[in-house]
Amino acid sequence: MSGRGDRGRGTFRGQGDRGRGGDRGRGGGFADRGRGGSPGGDRGRGGGAPPEGGFRGFRGGNDRGRRGGFAGDRGRGRGGGREPGGIFNPGGSANIDSRLDDSQDQLVASLGNLTIRHDELPLRPDFGKVGIPIKLRTNFFPVKVPKGPLYEYDVKITPSAGTSNKRVRRRIFQLAERSEEWAEKGLQGFIAHDHAAKAIAAKQLEQPLSVAIAYYEDDDEAPHDQRKEYTLTFTFTTTHDTESLVSHINGDPRFRNFDIAPIIAAFNLILAAHPNRTQPGGGVMVGRNRFFFPQTMEPVPLGGGLEAWKGFYTSVRPSFKQLMVNVNVATTAFYKPGNLADGMYAFSQASFGARMAGFVKGVRIQTQHLGYKKTVKKLADATARTHRFNCEELGGMVTVLEYFDKKYRLKLRFPDLQLVDVGGAKQTLLPPELCEILPGQAFKGKILDEQTANMITVAAKPPNVNAQTITGSGLTELGFRPGQNLSPALNTFNVQIGNEMAIVPGRILSPPRIQYGKGNPVVDERASWNLRGVQFATGAKLTNWGVLLIKDGSRDEFDSIDDPNLKDTVTGFAKICSASGMKVAGDPPQLAQVNLPRKNSTDPTRDQAIKAIRNVLTQSFKPKPSIILVVLSSGDKHIYSGLKHLCDVWLDVPTVCVQSSKIRKEKGQIQYFANVGLKMNMKLGGVNHSLDDQSMGTLKRVSTMLVGMDVTHPGPGTVKGTPSIAAVVASQDLRFAQYPCSMRIQESKKEMITDLADMMKERLDHYKSRNGNKLPDRILVYRDGVSEGQYATVLAEEIPLIRQACRKYDTAGNQYRPQLTVVVCGKRHHARFYPTDAQHADQAGNPRPGTVVDRGITAIYEFDFYLQAHGGLIGTTRPTHYYVICNEMGLKADDIQQLTNNVSYTFARATKAVSLVSPAYYADLACERGRCYIHKLLQGYTSSGTTSASGESALDSVWREAEKLWHGGVTGKQKDIMFYL
Repeated sequence: MSGRGDRGRGTFRGQGDRGRGGDRGRGGGFADRGRGGSPGGDRGRGGGAPPEGGFRGFRGGNDRGRRGGFAGDRGRGRGGGREPGGIFNPGGSANIDSRLDDSQDQLVASLGNLTIRHDELPLRPDFGKVGIPIKLRTNFFPVKVPKGPLYEYDVKITPSAGTSNKRVRRRIFQLAERSEEWAEKGLQGFIAHDHAAKAIAAKQLEQPLSVAIAYYEDDDEAPHDQRKEYTLTFTFTTTHDTESLVSHINGDPRFRNFDIAPIIAAFNLILAAHPNRTQPGGGVMVGRNRFFFPQTMEPVPLGGGLEAWKGFYTSVRPSFKQLMVNVNVATTAFYKPGNLADGMYAFSQASFGARMAGFVKGVRIQTQHLGYKKTVKKLADATARTHRFNCEELGGMVTVLEYFDKKYRLKLRFPDLQLVDVGGAKQTLLPPELCEILPGQAFKGKILDEQTANMITVAAKPPNVNAQTITGSGLTELGFRPGQNLSPALNTFNVQIGNEMAIVPGRILSPPRIQYGKGNPVVDERASWNLRGVQFATGAKLTNWGVLLIKDGSRDEFDSIDDPNLKDTVTGFAKICSASGMKVAGDPPQLAQVNLPRKNSTDPTRDQAIKAIRNVLTQSFKPKPSIILVVLSSGDKHIYSGLKHLCDVWLDVPTVCVQSSKIRKEKGQIQYFANVGLKMNMKLGGVNHSLDDQSMGTLKRVSTMLVGMDVTHPGPGTVKGTPSIAAVVASQDLRFAQYPCSMRIQESKKEMITDLADMMKERLDHYKSRNGNKLPDRILVYRDGVSEGQYATVLAEEIPLIRQACRKYDTAGNQYRPQLTVVVCGKRHHARFYPTDAQHADQAGNPRPGTVVDRGITAIYEFDFYLQAHGGLIGTTRPTHYYVICNEMGLKADDIQQLTNNVSYTFARATKAVSLVSPAYYADLACERGRCYIHKLLQGYTSSGTTSASGESALDSVWREAEKLWHGGVTGKQKDIMFYL
């Protein structure tokens, strides 16, 4: 839902982080989840939103939004079939881990006697007790901590020139491990390293210590005396005390603040030593902790020159009385080995506007004519037919086409295809058809929409299938299982890993009571309810509205605005809105039509089409409508983004988009109308539904403002320096239904919100104006898109800005100091839960909605929990991890867990609970809308037509262009409504 986009680089981790951290989206990684981030996810958020109104069924929609993983739960099996779900290991022992005894409660009780500083995370006040108790398996395995210390060494490679390349460093270590000197100096089998700069040893190594190697590629036949020499120097840095780690995880308050990060990193190196080995049988590592094994897990074609590889994610984690390793399935996009020209062509044909430049950048190739290996730096502007260079051997200036014909007798098949530059400081251009893509390379760009859909199909598997894969081939390939493939490093360091999943206690929380203006729907076992026979809690007025028909060549379009089918459709939609409780005027809407110019390569982001739409909107609708129903020809992301940019920022008119192919279908048309009506009512200021006073009592006893915050970042394929987008949404009254929004662009890839003080003041001003000049006594913030390592940064940087905003309301006789509670929401994690009893599982074998876990794999001292509020569809459902980092409201575990579960049922765009608490989900949607305003930059284009920028002046130019596109954001009447829904 985070750092949401281009979130996620080529890996949709076993459902893990909207995808949310850093630049969350890079290309296409999925895990077990059904739906990953949109193509492109700071925490996945891809290039362009889908049309609105697309929720299926009369239930008001699925939690399928556009978050990376909102329905980790969705996918289909290969070939369109679905693998059967069910309970994992149904006949196995299901006893909760013995370590989770009364001592954990005693520890938490003792924490109440401690005094913490204002800059520390709050301690866990208690454990939750409300709900039906259940037992759950989880994909965490116990790790035996060795008694002796671990020794850490820095590794320096000299000379350093040329060693910034990860592949070169890995090759240097590979050659060193094969050398006699490595064994002679006692390194063989006694160290684990990262093939870069750090090593962990099971014993103290002699000092000084160095190993020299003669560098050559694996197919290099150069004489030994011509090979470059490198020296690896090992320098002792620190000793890791495992006894302190044990004291920390055992709950000794004296070791509460023990910094476990360095020793956890050391254990991760030890566990990665086997799958990351360079000898045959080793895995291909992507990032720091994902390993792929193509020799045993066959790749699956994705189309467009890419294929999906399956593998595993691992990470060592502390838990109460036990060190654990979290293991999950992961699926990532890799280049399909073969001819580079063929791959480029396939990629460009897979989607209109797909850029070959993004496909070739960084790919390693081997030339056909000479056999050497190079890395492609970029796509050149010239072709083999147009590029000329001086070749004395051939008598002067020749084209690349002539050069290969005369020198190598090679007739190029694609002389008009752009050349690729494989040079370093000096340009070296090659025809792509003479380059072969080398195997084993993860794709680091942004995968296309079609590839995303295919990736979901490959990645989304039922929980029992994923769990069996983890405990079967996962533990074996990673070297965790005793036997033939056991990691030698585990023996060396005296580390043992249990092969049974941990079993932890959980609870199933009851759903809240839903309230409408008419009718009382019942929440079913999938956390959803039906719209039949109900009316909105507050119906908005639908008057002076418009309908814009966009014609762009789709076969499912309406003929024109005079098409009787269109008029019948509009009339039917108005009737459904009226039946739902909206006050629909008797006058028909204004109708207008725009015929878009055809797509062409000289206008990749379809600027001319948006100009045509603007002309029609400004000339045909008089007076300006209160809202426009836009009937799109297709799901073209450039048209959608351009339309939202135009109407939100420049014309200040709300829009709701539908696709003609969906709205004109007879089957399901009423359901579709009803789902579109959900957005229409909210954008006109209505309230779709709310919860009863008992369900929201914690918030209503004292006036409280609910806040959602998020940041989304530019991903791969964007113009360098493209800003990040921050959004803050906040409730405006005690119905907790309408959440107007403040948005800003800020420094590229900065996770903390720069203008948070001003944005919070805007939200407080609005609250004050809607509540008789009164401010809220409490503020509850759900902050999305923050990784674990940034909790302290939020505490140190963002919370003071929120308080700064509050101080602006101080008067001479009164200080405004509302109680503040801040909860971080995390989806970029790999914790999964598997029910041990069929009665506590849904039909697919996932946990039931409302499942909460706060013991066993949660923080030892701090205040966190996992909650799966929603009902999964198909695949393995991913819970959300909630971490309380400020708790001035003094909420207990049951308070915050029940409240978070209940608020997940208030999402206005659906009639079901959603997987991320509603305010945070709204902030995520607002960030996605902000991406529409700088869509051109996110697609890699600037106003000058260039696709990249470098240097200080170029970055300044990109920022100025972003500011121009942003145009102050949403400043008209829409700033006080949920325009982003």
